[in-house]
Amino acid sequence: MSLPASHPLRAELNDEVHARPPEALVPPCRISHLALLPDDDAPRDESLAALVALAKRFGGPEPAPGATHYSADLGPFRLKWERHTEFSRFMVIVPGLEADPFASTAMEALPGDWVAALPGRVIAAQHVALLPDDGAPFDIAALSARHFAGNHLLGAEVSAGRATAITDFRIQPDGFSRFLLLDRGTGARQAGRIVQRLIEIDTYRVMALLAFPLARRLSPELAAQERELAAVTDALIGCGDDDEPVLLDRLTRLAAEIESGEARNRYRFSAGAAYYEIVQRRIEDLREGRIEGLQTVREFTERRLAPAMNTCLAMAQRQVLLSQRVARATQLLSTRVDLTRERQNQALLASMDRRARLQLRLQQTVEGLSVAAITYYVVGLIGYAAKALSDARVPVRDEVVTGLAVPVVALAVYAATRRVRRRMEREET
Repeated sequence: MSLPASHPLRAELNDEVHARPPEALVPPCRISHLALLPDDDAPRDESLAALVALAKRFGGPEPAPGATHYSADLGPFRLKWERHTEFSRFMVIVPGLEADPFASTAMEALPGDWVAALPGRVIAAQHVALLPDDGAPFDIAALSARHFAGNHLLGAEVSAGRATAITDFRIQPDGFSRFLLLDRGTGARQAGRIVQRLIEIDTYRVMALLAFPLARRLSPELAAQERELAAVTDALIGCGDDDEPVLLDRLTRLAAEIESGEARNRYRFSAGAAYYEIVQRRIEDLREGRIEGLQTVREFTERRLAPAMNTCLAMAQRQVLLSQRVARATQLLSTRVDLTRERQNQALLASMDRRARLQLRLQQTVEGLSVAAITYYVVGLIGYAAKALSDARVPVRDEVVTGLAVPVVALAVYAATRRVRRRMEREET
């Protein structure tokens, strides 16, 4: 059976759900993870170029041009690389552990000069030690003193009790935070999913918090803008017509400042909310079970991360609401300005109407004077002609002819003037 032609994106969209699978991990092993934010003006392919150089260095398969994820065994270690919207991440996996699981890390398998030359800035870094659980009870205080510099620990049984995850979410002197995962027969794929979730919780937790300093800086700016808006709206109550343009200018500048700030901050607040949602989803996927004396990852994030994200959400909503209030005030003031302009236009039209009536009266007066003037000149010409005829001994009296011509000429000039004025009025209409 032959099928119709496939959609050009069918294979790509179908394979998307299979992309970036978690690595299969068999305890004991060491995992190191590094998340890098690129510099603002750096090209996106710098991280991929560094990956290509590392693959060539160890004789491994090179990633395809434009690739967004890569996984390969490079001999001494296995490397997984992913490029996300805002950051790139490298995961290094080395089998086996020493007596102290953090005495040597997977990151040490990478060339030091290559690591130092990686493009971007570190936003998150973790060492994970995956150990088989021998079933012996563990001493929380001893674990903290031995592996976590005596810090307060948090952790839980995960994946329905098949493993135990311990961490402190603190950065150690080497620049990495630490996770200890005790496996009780989860299976390689499930162990890989647990490690990936723990790493993503820590990474996305930090990425979400990038919006928090912005929210704290934005608070006094919004307070000042709210005071300016309150001052303008108070002035609107008793302002006169001359004050309205000044208030409208203040509102316009305030609206421009708020819109500019919202445009700059919208992405960071939206990204922070999206990262926080991912953190919550990954915590749910862990299926935590409480360990007596330890705070769970969910409790930790709800106590520390949730208030910070609520602050960011409130600040973003405050900015949007302020923009809406300024828009309403601007619309109200614009309506007042329009009404004032309408009153001024009505007064101007009334003044123009008065001027038109005065001009019409003046024109009528001028028309009467024009008729008299034209009659005077025409009658004068007729008088000269009659006098010439009288001097030529034609039996006419020039005085009589001149006198008779006055009413005739006046009526003719008046009629001609009226005819011209009516024609012009018809053309105007």
